[in-house]
Amino acid sequence: MLFLDSSDPAEIKEISSWGVLSGVTTNPLIISREAGDVDLEQRIHEVIKVSTGHVSVELTTETEKEMLDEALGYHEWNPKRVCVKIPFSETGLKVLHQLVQREVLTNVTCMMSFNQAYLAALAGATYVSLFSGRIRDMGYDVRPVIRETRAILDREELSSRIIVGSVRHMMDVNEALMDGAHIVTVPPPILRKMLWNPRTESTIREFNDAWNNRGKK
Repeated sequence: MLFLDSSDPAEIKEISSWGVLSGVTTNPLIISREAGDVDLEQRIHEVIKVSTGHVSVELTTETEKEMLDEALGYHEWNPKRVCVKIPFSETGLKVLHQLVQREVLTNVTCMMSFNQAYLAALAGATYVSLFSGRIRDMGYDVRPVIRETRAILDREELSSRIIVGSVRHMMDVNEALMDGAHIVTVPPPILRKMLWNPRTESTIREFNDAWNNRGKK
């Protein structure tokens, strides 16, 4: 499955019209780049209106109480659609555990290793997010991390679903899906590149030219 990594309602609406998306992920960096000082609640309601599936909204506070209060506030915006995105840490796991008990949708994020993803899955996260590009930045191959995480989820029948994010190239999408990611969250420019192939364009042009020029010889 594919999620769109964006907070731009116009972009999300356009790409949703393709019928290929199952959800949306946002984070503070994306929102600050795309919308500046926008009202977050208003922005998320706009995103929900033009999309389907879960919409991830990330916590920005750091203490356990602050994170829990922030998470419950986001959850109230739309309990069936808003998925609270929790940065991975010891405190994050404590908050995750409390949210799972309250049946809040959760996405544990900023994870770079099998160990982290496994702990989040054991704690009951709806989604566990591995950051492909940033893992590669550290000099590691992300593919074994995805494969090992998927294998343990399947073996232990854990309900968490793997999201692979921090996608920088079209090949990142291909490899993540082939190596067992349930979902890849893709920035709009990368998703648009997935549409294009020069041989497809030339073939369509050849067929259309043949049709339009029929009977002219």
